[in-house]
Amino acid sequence: MSQKRYARWALAIVTAMFIAACGGAPAAEQPAEEPTAVVIPTQASVTEPTAAPEPTAAPEPTAAPQPINGVTLPADAAPADQQVITEYFDSTAAFESLDFLVTVYNGGGGAFRDLASDSLIRLDKNFRPLPGAALEWTPNADGTEWTFKLDPNLMWNDGTPVTAADWVTSFQYAANKDHAWDFAWYYSAPGAIKNWDKVGAGEVPDTDLGVIAVDANTLVFQTETPAPFLPAKLLYSAPLQKAAFEKYGPLYNNDPATSVSSGPYVLKEWTKGEKVVWEANPDYKGTNKPLIQKLVSIAAKPETFFIGYRNGEIDRLGGEYIGAAETEIIAGDPELQKQQYTNAVDFRTDYLFFDTTSAPFDNLKVRQALSHMVDRDTLIADILGKAQAIPAYSFLMPGFHASNSDGLKDIQAWDPEKAKALLAEAGYPDGKGFPKLELWLRAESQNRIDAANRICADIKANLNIECEVSNKERKIFMEALNAKPTQVKFGMVSYGIDFFDASNMLGVFRSGGRHSWKNEAYDKLVDEASASTDIEGRLKQFQDAERILVEDASNIFIVHRINTGLIKPYLVGEAVEPNEAGFNGIQWPGISTYSNVLSSLYIHKSVADYKSAP
Repeated sequence: MSQKRYARWALAIVTAMFIAACGGAPAAEQPAEEPTAVVIPTQASVTEPTAAPEPTAAPEPTAAPQPINGVTLPADAAPADQQVITEYFDSTAAFESLDFLVTVYNGGGGAFRDLASDSLIRLDKNFRPLPGAALEWTPNADGTEWTFKLDPNLMWNDGTPVTAADWVTSFQYAANKDHAWDFAWYYSAPGAIKNWDKVGAGEVPDTDLGVIAVDANTLVFQTETPAPFLPAKLLYSAPLQKAAFEKYGPLYNNDPATSVSSGPYVLKEWTKGEKVVWEANPDYKGTNKPLIQKLVSIAAKPETFFIGYRNGEIDRLGGEYIGAAETEIIAGDPELQKQQYTNAVDFRTDYLFFDTTSAPFDNLKVRQALSHMVDRDTLIADILGKAQAIPAYSFLMPGFHASNSDGLKDIQAWDPEKAKALLAEAGYPDGKGFPKLELWLRAESQNRIDAANRICADIKANLNIECEVSNKERKIFMEALNAKPTQVKFGMVSYGIDFFDASNMLGVFRSGGRHSWKNEAYDKLVDEASASTDIEGRLKQFQDAERILVEDASNIFIVHRINTGLIKPYLVGEAVEPNEAGFNGIQWPGISTYSNVLSSLYIHKSVADYKSAP
């Protein structure tokens, strides 16, 4: 395949997956010239940035205040010492590191993190990729090698330059067998980094990994198969510093005394189980300079989050912490209603899953019977709230790349009579001989606990099967889930996107991944579609794969989360205004180096009407 032809299909695929995620369709494809630099799919048309864009410009003040940390606050902004955002993190969640490439699932539920270095790309609020630490990137002819040109201005705040060697060290560590990274599957298939699995298995040394420093500012990623989505996948690529890693080990960012930053913020405080504080980095040389000067995470139990928001202790509250009772309070409070925002966040789906390798869930009819025992409409109306969820009959949320919600809607529909018949066919008439079920949850909020209890109650009432809910600590749940063989026989969990392509979402259910379910036909479809250059063909393959997922009752899909949360009216800027899909508030991936939120979000001077200065 020629470079010109590759450029055309790569652009079309990447553009489609980003635009489709927003519920729109790309314009007619335009022919591309031979690529000599990265082609950024900001639209269906082709552009070639030669340098990273400047951060979103703030309105020029009529009487400009003095610049601080390389930025000038807008004229309507509160003073610099009031440019502070405070949020809660889940005090019950495991919290081992602030760095994504060290741990994901033990990264402290909701805490500000991933701020000490820039990822290679970042996203705008319409989920389109922008240059981050990389100014440009270019594929080879067959899409198995991507070359990233790094921003030569980036510096660590110890005075040393950021180089390609930092990424090589970071990715070799992430892949290393002894590390046993809890997100290692992410850089495996589809589009696996070359030798990723072999390094993880200890079959080849870390140095054989397909992440190569050509020179200080040139980084190459090699993949096992064509990966047109690799730049989007590399959203999660904020590196550790090679020197600090070698001197102090991978947890050097846990201590402000040894933490090193090349990112928008520096770590000022981390009191385990209590508080994390970041301050704007005065030495930051990148293109995502923050207007907010301090970020504070305070530990609290999730059931107290809403009260804390109403008391003015935090500035933003995600919809996942707003249940039916809180929704009723909001409905009776005009001021709170004005503070609501709604978005799809990370297109997250809640689902039930089974250990399909052991009885009784190795029986398809058992799984199918239970798949008809989720009364989604009642769960939403009585517990979760219409502002927080829509029914899910499949994994991919409406509006997401390759979604086929309508076509799959009837397969797992609420149908107690059909469930009873299937259970009898499976050998358990009226539930006789069926073992008691224990439904595990992962440190869920009360509304999810209530929803799980309702599902269990329906199973008991209709199928005569004993069922109880057990809400586990996040660490306990994840260790049991990831154990081989899995220790979670029946569970409820949620999953949201990591990058905008169905290969990401559907890849979660490939054999050997997060769950024990295996299906060769499913694996083949997902793998072929993930590497395909045929846009329409790959969409059809993804949809065929999802049909297998639903028909085989590998999982029972419950709801897609929409997020109707709360944000204080003094938190303003382009970042909170509606995106092209009509969603407002701060879009996924939120306040981190993975988005350009930092460069436009600020505290309005009206903050004085809501709380006193810190």
